[in-house]
Amino acid sequence: MDRNDPAYRGQADYNEFLLRLYDPLVLGPISRYVWRAPAELGVDMYRRNIRPNHLDVGPGTGYFIDHAGLPAGSRVTILDPNPNVLRYVKRRLRNLDVTAVEADVLKPLPVAGPFESAGMNAVLHCLPGPLERKAVAVANVASVLAPEATFFGATVLGRSAKHTRMGRAFLTSFNRRGVFDNLDDTRDGIAEILRRSFREVTIETVGGLAVFAAKGPLASIASSRRPDASARKDEV
Repeated sequence: MDRNDPAYRGQADYNEFLLRLYDPLVLGPISRYVWRAPAELGVDMYRRNIRPNHLDVGPGTGYFIDHAGLPAGSRVTILDPNPNVLRYVKRRLRNLDVTAVEADVLKPLPVAGPFESAGMNAVLHCLPGPLERKAVAVANVASVLAPEATFFGATVLGRSAKHTRMGRAFLTSFNRRGVFDNLDDTRDGIAEILRRSFREVTIETVGGLAVFAAKGPLASIASSRRPDASARKDEV
């Protein structure tokens, strides 16, 4: 990704070293004590919603896919602008049929679909704001889903949430560094951008997170789209 792209800072830190620390640190004490939403919540979310032929946008370390209970050989497409992430997750998910796509969710997705489910966990709070811009990412995912597919995930809320003192300190620091861009992200605002692209939306607040599931991409959004010939697939 170009360093001048507004989305660059949100994904730039994910090198091999950070990815090795991510599970024990971010999915451990940070999730449990800073955002008050333990990793078990994410595992349960994936187990309830994931289907074979799944698209995962911003898969992190692949932890939640790995613990989702998919049968061996299930097709999974992982999409991220950072090749370090794609390489790491492909190694982890050796028992699945993984296609890695280096792409930015804020641009038309270079994948054909239709996918039976899509996850976007811990991504929206990293995308450049405001929420109007993040709505483009939601619409782009909706456009490659099957008619009855579920789009699900979680995101850290901004200043409107009831964060602890520690949570507010992390929120301020991450936004100052450019890792997050979510100070104005609200539960209602996230629900609104989901409703623009899906028929049915459920969203709840857990600690400092908004946890969502959206079903039925709208017909006006779910038009077929041919992959971009310049897309980089499995080149990681």
